[in-house]
Parts: sequence; structure tokens; C-alpha cells
Amino acid sequence: MRKAPADTATNPYLSLTDAAEIVGQSVKTLRRRISAGTLPAYRFGPRSIRVRFNDLEATGHRIPSARTGE
Repeated sequence: MRKAPADTATNPYLSLTDAAEIVGQSVKTLRRRISAGTLPAYRFGPRSIRVRFNDLEATGHRIPSARTGE
């Protein structure tokens, strides 16, 4: 697990709950992927674990695009 770098403006950090909702997987599945080394994760304090949005995109799992409202 890595300590968090400071580039949050261009690549936001997501809680495991938010990340799981985005990719349509459970938090438990994301924790397994982190343990297996297939999803990089960052520790914020003693208990908070976050993943970067770009890392979710890089894994090849479907991430829905934003709707344009048209």
C-alpha cells in the first residue's frame, strides 16, 4: 500500500465504496484485487484506503460515461 501523492486535481481518489459503485463490483472484490496487486491503492491515515480513478480505468473494467443531458 502506498502513501498518497498530491496530484488529486487531475486524478481524484475514490473511496472503495464509490469505486465499487462506478465499476459495478463489490467492495470485497476491490479489496481482493488490491491484495492481489491488480489494483493500486493508497492509504490515507490508519484506516482509510482509496483508489485513483485512472487506476480503475486502466484495469479495463467498464466505467459509465457522464450523460450530456441531450
